[in-house]
Amino acid sequence: MSIKKRLPLIFTMLVLGILVANDTLNYILLKNKLVDYNEKEIALVTQEVSYQVENSKKGSSYVENIIGKDLRMAAIAIEQSLPSQYQSVNNEQLTKLAQRLNISHITLLAKTKDDIVGVRSSDPKEINLSTRNWTFWYQAFQQLLSLKPVTVKQGKTLPYYWTGPIEKASSNPQHIDKWGYYYDGKTNYIIDPYLRDKQILGYESRFGPDDVMNSFTKKADGILEITVFNPKKFGDKKTSVYLNGNTYTKIVDNPIWYGTYKYRNTKNDSAEIHKAIQSNKKQSYIANLNGKTVQKTFVPVGVRTSEPYVIGVSYDYSIIQKELHEELIKHLLLSIPFILIVLLTSFIFSRSITKPIGYIVEQVKEIAEGNFGKKLVLKRRDELGNLTQNVNALSNFLKSYVDDLKKSQETIEFQAYHDPLTGLPNRRYFQEQLSTRAEKAKKTGGTVALLFVDIDRFKDVNDTLGHARGDLLIQLISKRICDCLPVENSFLTRQGGDEFVILFCELELKEIMDIANSIVVSVRQPLLVEGNEVYVSASCGLSLYPKHTENIDTLMINSDVAMYEAKKQGGNRVVVFDELINKDKSDRLRIEARLRKAIQKKEIAVYYQPKMNAITNKITGVEALLRWNDQELGFVPPDQFIPVAEETGLIHPLWECTMREACTQIRKWNEKREDPLCLAVNFSARQFQDSELLVSKVKEILTECWLTPEYFEVEITESTLFIQSEETIMALKHLKEYGISISIDDFGTGYSSLNYLKTLPINCLKIDRSFIQDLQTDGSNSEITDAIINMARSLKLQVVAEGVEEEYQKEYLLKNECWHMQGYLFSKPLSKNDMEKYLNQ
Repeated sequence: MSIKKRLPLIFTMLVLGILVANDTLNYILLKNKLVDYNEKEIALVTQEVSYQVENSKKGSSYVENIIGKDLRMAAIAIEQSLPSQYQSVNNEQLTKLAQRLNISHITLLAKTKDDIVGVRSSDPKEINLSTRNWTFWYQAFQQLLSLKPVTVKQGKTLPYYWTGPIEKASSNPQHIDKWGYYYDGKTNYIIDPYLRDKQILGYESRFGPDDVMNSFTKKADGILEITVFNPKKFGDKKTSVYLNGNTYTKIVDNPIWYGTYKYRNTKNDSAEIHKAIQSNKKQSYIANLNGKTVQKTFVPVGVRTSEPYVIGVSYDYSIIQKELHEELIKHLLLSIPFILIVLLTSFIFSRSITKPIGYIVEQVKEIAEGNFGKKLVLKRRDELGNLTQNVNALSNFLKSYVDDLKKSQETIEFQAYHDPLTGLPNRRYFQEQLSTRAEKAKKTGGTVALLFVDIDRFKDVNDTLGHARGDLLIQLISKRICDCLPVENSFLTRQGGDEFVILFCELELKEIMDIANSIVVSVRQPLLVEGNEVYVSASCGLSLYPKHTENIDTLMINSDVAMYEAKKQGGNRVVVFDELINKDKSDRLRIEARLRKAIQKKEIAVYYQPKMNAITNKITGVEALLRWNDQELGFVPPDQFIPVAEETGLIHPLWECTMREACTQIRKWNEKREDPLCLAVNFSARQFQDSELLVSKVKEILTECWLTPEYFEVEITESTLFIQSEETIMALKHLKEYGISISIDDFGTGYSSLNYLKTLPINCLKIDRSFIQDLQTDGSNSEITDAIINMARSLKLQVVAEGVEEEYQKEYLLKNECWHMQGYLFSKPLSKNDMEKYLNQ
């Protein structure tokens, strides 16, 4: 869409948005105002209704008390007018007497063997009426007959008299009665005068809240219905009373005390009523009832009294909705003229801007097509004039830039395909050449050889001398390799770091091997880097196309595999790829995959080889060793899976699992021993790459397993000390300060000097088993063993002999004051259960 059309649209949408926002705000404010007015109106209604309800309750209670007293006076008059024995009284006498005293009926109650029944009455339904199941009424009758004051909570008590609450008659539930009961011991019956129906409820019908509630529903705009709910019974299952063959609901159990309940929603209303009583706060909701949108509001009254109630107001919410709708339509109609004015104004304004912009666009289009140096002419003093000047300046700049770009294009192309450090072709150039030469060899039946060259120990040199001198070293090595290559039929590239790859075409294998060996010899010669004489070597892997593979990606992988085999054999050599090497790599990958699962499933077993004091023939400790018997691979020796674990990083979870199991087991054994065992665990060089984490982890595991540090020993090899030596030695110092012993395992196979050993935080030297195996029965071949024992003694270190299998070896070591030994002469590595048996023996 063009700017000419976009500007009016933007301005119109902006104004429209403002108007919509304004209308929305007015809508919200009006809605809040109407809702607030509605709430105030409901508050006034509920306040007036609650006032009337309270007045009605008080007035009814007052009238009820007066009626009760009047009934007592009537009872006294009845006693004076009748014989003392009910047998001498007939029902017609009671009828005439009730008419004379202006009461509804008179009933005489007498006690039988197990009941109190109506024996005479002016109401035929009261004769022979049983009261045994009348709960508190029956209790009151019994107390009257015993001439005791009535103590039931309901009703009112006077001397020799009790009047019950207004209630439905059990003899005829169609009537509402107010009863009085009098007995002073002068008769053999209780005198029961009572009033019925209009005489009882006349006051409430005249002065109750119904008239006020009806007036609100007729006059107040929107109020549909007002209801006074009994929260104790509303929504509950109807409570029925079964007495004397009649079923009825007690007045106090009525769910609705006043008003109507036409807009029924019993389940929701019950929940809202109970919520209002519990929270003592007004509750409301909106729903469609009886074809109308109704807002129901429930106001709790007297929550903390014995007879709380809830006033429900049903309001016609469509009135609010109608007024909101009308107001919204009015605002929308007023917005239309504003939108039209803005639309017209924006069209005029956009034309004054878009016309010069169109000119600039056309000119810039020509510049974009390569017509650099073109000059625009636009006589304006505003931003568009400044834009024209800037476009002219940009056009001139682009012309200069394109001229310079053409000159530097060759340089850029060279950098894209060459290594900036050595100037050799890079990985990208190599991939293109490999594809081209392999395709050519495929057509002609020729051969392509790929030689992968990796510099041994380059990382150590780089870390020692610094990266700047490391870069100089790479430059010197690349020149030496170039000097070894024939000008034709070879293509040298640097892959990155210390890796080089050479392509050979149309050369025999012997010729290629001669060139590769000359590269190895040349690289091995001393190199002088800024006054430092540096010695490195090269590991080379060779793979042939199509002999080894016809896939160029696999060709690269095969060369890499052969190079790693050269490193495995000690470096400084050339290895030609074959399937056995590939199989060895596949075996290692298979071991890695199975090892991961074995660690997860905790299938690596911990064995324990005893360490003996050969003088006392007592066990002083054990060395934790790993044994792995896999379901697919069978028994895998440690010298096969430990190196894989170190290369892949699995050594960390493997070591941690071993540590926890072994430390926990030693602690359990030591709880039953007078002489505690010391646990020795081997640590690999890989673990000391993060020495701070290692120290922290060792302390954490010892704490978790409740193993005292003095009963734990760290075993490392001499080679570990030369990898990140400063960090490793610092970690060993921290462990020793914590109370842990440090031993050098397989001592004598490395290159430790006496001066170097003096600085190390170690406690023990372990003589490698190869020196013990070299000992002869006549004591010959013992020079290295003697030297290690004497060195340990001079450094005040403990010495332990490993691999003791023969009695003469033990005797020789004892003779030379080497007391601590371990080997098959004493015990092979044992499982946990076998070790427990060994300890018990």
